[in-house]
Amino acid sequence: MTTATTAPATTGQPLLELDGLRKEFGTRHTNVAVAGVSLQVQEGETLALVGESGCGKTTLTRLLLGLLDPTAGSVRFDGRDLATLTAPQLRAVRRQMQVVLQDPYSSMNPRMRITDIVAEPLVTHEPEARGRRARARNRERVGELLEAVGLDAAIQDRYPHEFSGGQRQRVSIARALALRPRLLVLDEPTSALDVSVQATVLDLLADLQRQLGLTYVFVSHNLAVVAQVADRVAVMSRGSLVEVGEAATVLRTPQHPYTRRLLDAVPVLDPRKGRRAARRAAAPTGEAGR
Repeated sequence: MTTATTAPATTGQPLLELDGLRKEFGTRHTNVAVAGVSLQVQEGETLALVGESGCGKTTLTRLLLGLLDPTAGSVRFDGRDLATLTAPQLRAVRRQMQVVLQDPYSSMNPRMRITDIVAEPLVTHEPEARGRRARARNRERVGELLEAVGLDAAIQDRYPHEFSGGQRQRVSIARALALRPRLLVLDEPTSALDVSVQATVLDLLADLQRQLGLTYVFVSHNLAVVAQVADRVAVMSRGSLVEVGEAATVLRTPQHPYTRRLLDAVPVLDPRKGRRAARRAAAPTGEAGR
């Protein structure tokens, strides 16, 4: 199936570049939500963006998706500065940057059938996907997307409330893949799911990344999940990046006091084992039992 086997060509340069990115809100009393963030995301990697609530993660992801205009600095996608693009050019770039939100239920219209939910990006961005004549072709494409995320193509006429949280999140992922993007921003994609379901969704995301050559920006506060999925970690505090590095290095030997506090806050039955558990989770395969 084309949807699940075609990987995008790589360019040899960072897919996403943030340079001195700053975002301020307010006029009389300015609130700095993002303060001079510079970061590169390589094509095909998973970069985890971690930090406590209110640290600026959500604002940063909206900036990199082009949903907010920065106060200063720039966002470059595949070498192109988003601020310099015309409206049609920006629309074309946005096809390649999709998002999977934390709560799959609230991100769907409960009155829409699954077939229309998954096909919505196609109808929005592709003129040939609009109108009655395109409906049969859209259903075929939606069926392929649903099967790619482990769901039965026959569920298309059902509604979101008829599915479990894990199934709804798979539908959200299918929708995000509809336009064959290169970058997925995964905003706490498993935090609303049961632990057992989290594992299956993470496995699915890993499989899709291998098959499609996707690049992930994975936003999370769960360091156990981050240790499982991330190639690199960027730690954010009060709008700034305080530590960036390889996931195993950052989680095993954190350099910044804030990162150490995050690791110490990992919930375990025995608090004395918290740091040890985080280090085991971040260890390369074969080292965890040493």
